[in-house]
Amino acid sequence: SLTMLVAAALLLSSMAGNAQEQNSLSAKEKRDGWKLLFDGKTPDGWVGLNMDRMPEGWIVKDGMLTIKDSGGEQAKHTWDLVTTGEYGAFDLKFDFRMSRGANSGVKYFVVPSGQGGFGIGLEYQIIDDDVHPDAKMGRNGNHALAGLYDLIPANKPADIIRPVGEWNTGRIVVYPDNRVEQYLNGVKVLEYVRKSPGFLDLVKISKYKDIKDFAVAAKGRILLQDHGFEVNFRNIKIKTL
Repeated sequence: SLTMLVAAALLLSSMAGNAQEQNSLSAKEKRDGWKLLFDGKTPDGWVGLNMDRMPEGWIVKDGMLTIKDSGGEQAKHTWDLVTTGEYGAFDLKFDFRMSRGANSGVKYFVVPSGQGGFGIGLEYQIIDDDVHPDAKMGRNGNHALAGLYDLIPANKPADIIRPVGEWNTGRIVVYPDNRVEQYLNGVKVLEYVRKSPGFLDLVKISKYKDIKDFAVAAKGRILLQDHGFEVNFRNIKIKTL
């Protein structure tokens, strides 16, 4: 019917409008000092860890930065993607969409390390809590979605989590006084103070315990983790605090 055709046309135009709004900043965001870390079209500003170009494990397509699925076999390669810039105090927002069973993460304060090519830093965990076994490991849920990996679990109400295949929004805020907050879909799920005695005590009982000066650098790169599963990212934006 004509009504259905009109409805379909409206839906398509709204979807097209939505696509254009992705990976862009509003006038207010620009005034407030936000910068895009991903322009939606090119890998500009990103390189592979210990590389000078984008690694083959990633593609830029349909306004997304996508890790290609390699069957979860992270050990064969580490195609982590890092920013070319370094950041200290910042507000970082990003949208992510997981495939079923996925595991990935957004790391911050990543500094060069001799740890077999792995990027070492604080990790905002991205994982399919229901399917990937690592989500059940660690202590008190500190390997689950939106937690600070292997350190602090996310206190997240179940109703804020959007299902696998839908977009979620992560946010990491690092204040100049080393207070850190992590958010999922607009809800604060954890906070801590970097370099504080309590934080250093958590590091001592974590898998980072033998890494000298873990996550205490004044600034570092932001990393998108390749763990061998398809994950899409978009709307990656940062504001220096």
